[in-house]
Amino acid sequence: MYAVEVKNVSKRFNDKLVLDNVSFQVKEGEIFGFIGPNGAGKSTLINIITNILAPDSGEIKVCGIDAVKDSLKSKACIGFVPQELALIEELNAKDNLEYFGALYGLKGALLKERMKEALEVTGLVDKKKEKVKKYSGGMKRRLNLALAIMHHPKVLILDEPTVGVDPQSRQHIFDFVKRIGKEWGTTVMYTSHYMEEVEELCERVFIMDLGKEVAYGNRNEVKASVFPNNKVVIEANYIKAESLLKLEKIKGVIKVTDTRDAITLTIDDNFKLAGCLTLLEAEEIDIKKISYEEPKLEDVFLNLTGKTLRD
Repeated sequence: MYAVEVKNVSKRFNDKLVLDNVSFQVKEGEIFGFIGPNGAGKSTLINIITNILAPDSGEIKVCGIDAVKDSLKSKACIGFVPQELALIEELNAKDNLEYFGALYGLKGALLKERMKEALEVTGLVDKKKEKVKKYSGGMKRRLNLALAIMHHPKVLILDEPTVGVDPQSRQHIFDFVKRIGKEWGTTVMYTSHYMEEVEELCERVFIMDLGKEVAYGNRNEVKASVFPNNKVVIEANYIKAESLLKLEKIKGVIKVTDTRDAITLTIDDNFKLAGCLTLLEAEEIDIKKISYEEPKLEDVFLNLTGKTLRD
């Protein structure tokens, strides 16, 4: 069963097509990367999944529930952490949790248990009686997360959860996301402009631009579909120009890039590396290190759209 199913969803605002026949599926218990530049349509789609907006066409299911036809049930499955903080800053963390927990229908011993749990999992136990207005930006982000998990949602949607946070809070958020996925079985949709975060947390990704799918699937398969050739970095004390020319003539070598301390070989098959190394050995080149250079998700997006993810 899929935790979230988006099928052929389209949305217009006046004459502007914001979402154009978008489809994807999020597996139960996975951390799913949902990425794209500003104006791609991410926020609109999140608002449709969370029932803030209705689609013009298409289907949305959350935990198998039709989000349009049975919106109350589907909303009950979702925890949503918006990019803009949703906190009462004049209250302390404990009072914020108590207030929002009551909105979820929690009370008595269960409410106290969930408050304790939320503070513990976000690392705010020692700060629970301090007014939120005195919190750092990172602590506020962590409290925002705590509020969203009070009702133990099956699906947690995080919209830019690390914007403006310090490195310590950023690591707390990473640990939190990994923990609830592993221990609670929570499905996480993770939206971020910081591609290194998506690389670390998400096995599968959906990349969109201008309201359309750009790429979708396992992140390594997505990379391979855009950059099918391998890059090998060979560090050496000195490589003669004549040796570089010989490397370029080896079948399967697509490109040789020379820097002062290393060369980068773009090859169509890892097995072709053996021939390159044999040549360098014959040329008496002293090789210090060999490593593979993997493409990054941001490289993928730039290649497909001509934009960086922060555009």
